[in-house]
Amino acid sequence: MAGASDTPISAEAATLAAYVAGTMDRPLPADVLQKTKFHVLDTLAAILSGSRLRAGVLGAKYVAGLNGGGDATVIGTQWRVPAESAALANGMAGHGDETDDSHLGGRFHPGCGIIPAALAIAEEQDLGGADFLRAVALGYDIGARLTMALGYTRPDTAKHSTHSLAPAFGAAAACAALFRFDEQRVRWVMSYASQQASGIPFWQRDTHHVEKAFDFGGMGARNGVAAARMVAAGFSAVEDPFSGKHNLFTALGDEPEPARLVAELGERYEIMQASIKKWCVGSPIQAILDATTALVKEHRVKSADVRRITITMPDDRIHIVDDRTMPDICAQHLCAIAILDGGITFESAHDYARMADPAVQALRACIDLVASAELTVALPARQAIVQIETDRGVLRHHARAVRGTPDNPMTAAEIEVKALDLVAPIIGADRGRVLVAVVAQLEQLGSMRDLRACLEA
Repeated sequence: MAGASDTPISAEAATLAAYVAGTMDRPLPADVLQKTKFHVLDTLAAILSGSRLRAGVLGAKYVAGLNGGGDATVIGTQWRVPAESAALANGMAGHGDETDDSHLGGRFHPGCGIIPAALAIAEEQDLGGADFLRAVALGYDIGARLTMALGYTRPDTAKHSTHSLAPAFGAAAACAALFRFDEQRVRWVMSYASQQASGIPFWQRDTHHVEKAFDFGGMGARNGVAAARMVAAGFSAVEDPFSGKHNLFTALGDEPEPARLVAELGERYEIMQASIKKWCVGSPIQAILDATTALVKEHRVKSADVRRITITMPDDRIHIVDDRTMPDICAQHLCAIAILDGGITFESAHDYARMADPAVQALRACIDLVASAELTVALPARQAIVQIETDRGVLRHHARAVRGTPDNPMTAAEIEVKALDLVAPIIGADRGRVLVAVVAQLEQLGSMRDLRACLEA
């Protein structure tokens, strides 16, 4: 190994490297351990479900054609491939639609990038569930802090995509921890992660959710695994990618605050601020469906009752869900379906044919989407107001704390029901229940390879 660098190491690089290097010797607090298992279950369910969606199918076929055997599982198949390839395919399946988790402060979907990367290395190195869970929680910590430290403001004006950057660094940190690298090699992993850092927010123009799946999940997972495996293979690197004349913050930062990269590490666990979606639809639509279904349930609203619907939502995210061509990220379409059906299911949220249904189109024509600067800064974030004008009067519901967010979390039973609904069509209800039970005690699993029986199809 090369000797120590003559260049001084920044406080941020030194603190981060020490924290990552010590991950496997640090037990997770009980509440963090439980929350991490919830996100693992939710993400594995999203990957299994996504393995049958277009992005997941294409990702799996792509890596199957790249190379021969390996030790990492392509979830939803019988294939074993090298770790980088498994991370790519499983990351794309994990964000094959809008089922996976999210982190508002870090502005990314952590599970689809970090968990496939950590799983691939844990399988390759034949590591146990306790190590895997510690690495996953670490990945959420580093991924979220990275984008916070870059100092981006509004998501509709950012020049770089937090959804691509955060998973890459979270995945790299998780993998470095699983390899039990010393501090120098952790910094080298971060150097390779920095060199691979990419993400331009034109993913909003993807009309098939394929490149978006790569941008949000597959790319970061693959790049994080690659960074760690290159260092494991003996690659050396720049000692500190976070300081010097040219560094990560000068290249990608907006109003960077490097100290935020390591602020309160070990005290504030970012996985506790991550959200698990109740609805398998785009994050900005969660509050809209909370409000719409509450009105339908309370007032027994039918489509024939509706004269006009006004949806008010934050102005910095309205462009993501306004009149989109994909059903699971179109606010007007999903609001109409919720009223027509009395709720939303996975199937109804993904039914392209219903976008041409005359009944749906007639109800959509009654819907106005209104941007609100006030809701953009309101706390808790991502609020929405749905107002329905009927012959009986005006009905209104203001969804403030979205179900599944830290301010209004789902119960363990709700998370398990969601997971079973997603995986039963792929692996069957019985194996689905086994998966739920195994993840509930994952810290006791001696080898992550033993999880394969629940993930293959």
